[in-house]
Amino acid sequence: MKEDVENLTRQIDELSARLREAIGRSSEQMNNAPYQPKAHPKLATTSAAPPAAKNTPYRQKIEKLSGEVVDSNPYSRLMALQRMGIVKDYEKIRKKTVAVVGVGGVGSVVAEMLTRCGIGKLILFDYDKVEIANMNRLFYQPNQAGLSKVEAARDTLVHVNPDVQIEVHNFNITTMDNFITFIDRLRHGSLSNSKIDLVLSCVDNFEARMAVNMACNEENQIWMESGVSENAVSGHIQFIEPGKTACFACVPPLVVASNIDERTLKREGVCAASLPTTMAVVAGFLVMNTLKFLLNFGEVSHYVGYNALLDFFPRESIKPNPSCDDDHCKLRQREYQERIANEPVEIDFGPDLDEPEVLHEENEWGIELVDESAPAPPKVESSSGVAQGLKFAYDPVSKTPEEEDLSPAQAAANDLMQSIKEKLVEEASQQKNGGKKNLDHAFG
Repeated sequence: MKEDVENLTRQIDELSARLREAIGRSSEQMNNAPYQPKAHPKLATTSAAPPAAKNTPYRQKIEKLSGEVVDSNPYSRLMALQRMGIVKDYEKIRKKTVAVVGVGGVGSVVAEMLTRCGIGKLILFDYDKVEIANMNRLFYQPNQAGLSKVEAARDTLVHVNPDVQIEVHNFNITTMDNFITFIDRLRHGSLSNSKIDLVLSCVDNFEARMAVNMACNEENQIWMESGVSENAVSGHIQFIEPGKTACFACVPPLVVASNIDERTLKREGVCAASLPTTMAVVAGFLVMNTLKFLLNFGEVSHYVGYNALLDFFPRESIKPNPSCDDDHCKLRQREYQERIANEPVEIDFGPDLDEPEVLHEENEWGIELVDESAPAPPKVESSSGVAQGLKFAYDPVSKTPEEEDLSPAQAAANDLMQSIKEKLVEEASQQKNGGKKNLDHAFG
């Protein structure tokens, strides 16, 4: 018995020594090389989230935008839009606040584009995490797997443009408490703690779209909706102004109209297709429409579709549905109709006669401008009986009133007598001239 205890003790000591040696080698390796976590065999998620990047911007904040064309000016090409007359005052964008709901394949690219354009403030809403399965899309990096999308987006965007304020909310807006917070940020989320300028919906489910629609109808908030199809080869954007254009509930999809829980339609092991190309196109359309709305240039499109298979881009305008299920939508429709009815009617009285004539300082070639707005001269009825724009090759013989009253036969006889008379006069004149020549010859 005593020998067995001694053998067991000796084995324990040997195992302890080997364990201490292994720990020592591991510590030495960790000191010489950075730690790399072992990848999951299915590459679904990492076992532990990597530490967040330090929010250290690469430059100081710029107080005022400049159009100076130098390599160190990040706004020179944006301010060129103002110099070229496309935008009247581009610096207004720094006072604008935009909320982006859903920071996935479309929303993350939208947030990056707006950040690079110099938007004043972004408010990001999402509750999902970055996964390795998201790497077929743009924006996110593999080392961000495991982080919440809003936190990963903020870490990236503050490095892209430190002038932009980034506010993030890592929650689902469809729950009751979070919906109240979402509405509060619509009311007080701007740079001046007042109503924000625009909401961009980039979500991938109908429940979240209906939540955004309900909130914006309630707050009379202009917003834009976007989406990409499950087969990844089509998408759309839609501008929604409560009361003026159709809201999402005015013409709902079949799933929403049928009150079907879309979560019951998903099958295990089946996912929607995803292409970075389609999402980038839809994100580009959405941001372009946003810039036109915020900076007041061009024409804001109410609806733009995209069919990648045919390169087809339909553009429509959808009117609101008077029988919409959303009571706030019907209220906004009545308010819009009353506002239109109370607007003063503008009457165009033509050009102002007191307006000074525009003179050109230099006109070397004597070019004159024709005023196309001047009234056209009155039409002169042709007395010759031919159509307007035509004329005779020679002037017709004028007739006396007596000749115009003659019948065709009498006119023909009169013309014949006139021609005989002219011929006789011509012959008599020739004979007279001939006799005069003979007399001159006789007396010469």
